[in-house]
Amino acid sequence: MDIALFLDFDGTLAEIAPRPDAVQVEPGLVADLERLRDRLGGALAIVTGRPVSVIDGFLAPARLDAAGLHGVERRVGGALSGGGAEDHPALRRQVERLHAESRPLADVLIEDKGASVAVHWRLANAEDAARAEALVKDAAEALGSAYRLQLGKAVGEIVPAQATKAHAIRAFLEQPPYAGRRPVFFGDDRTDEIAFASVNEDGGIAVRVGDGDTVASRRLPDPAAVRALVRMWAEGGRIDPEALPPA
Repeated sequence: MDIALFLDFDGTLAEIAPRPDAVQVEPGLVADLERLRDRLGGALAIVTGRPVSVIDGFLAPARLDAAGLHGVERRVGGALSGGGAEDHPALRRQVERLHAESRPLADVLIEDKGASVAVHWRLANAEDAARAEALVKDAAEALGSAYRLQLGKAVGEIVPAQATKAHAIRAFLEQPPYAGRRPVFFGDDRTDEIAFASVNEDGGIAVRVGDGDTVASRRLPDPAAVRALVRMWAEGGRIDPEALPPA
């Protein structure tokens, strides 16, 4: 099967950590990804809410094709486009507001990504978590229709309205080496459901990692299972996403 493989990072290739900078990459994963990319003729990309530069840090020395910030940034064949913070002055004002208003909240983290911002409350107590969620909702509302709010696992992220993983995957599919291949996307969060739906519409295969309601047709239990599959495919095993367990 000629597939174009798209992989989320947090919660899909690597376990989610209490803080975004504390994520650990399993030894051997980078080499497996590079071998699998070569086996797929280059048609492998990371599609993530992280900036591409951060993904490069986790997956060094590899520089894989990637869509960062939910598609605001995109790199194919080494050429990176999009993602400049200077293009988002209204968002920058809300980032400053979020920093100021979250200071009294213990264990609430503001992750400034330049062209987007995420508020994390995984480590916060219930009261502070509720306040953090309210803060990010207020900031998104203040920005209006040019931005949208994505709520995930103990996180709320404000991104440009036109930026989705669905758009990013479809953009990859318009050019070599992805064009003409069947898209396969692995993701783990509510924010990935839009991309699952578009992959389904395009005749591809969506794979949900972990539990939860989903429009994906296939499911794997956790990132360890994804890594084992990547390793098996990289080592020459049959690439058949349709054989994965149903969702």
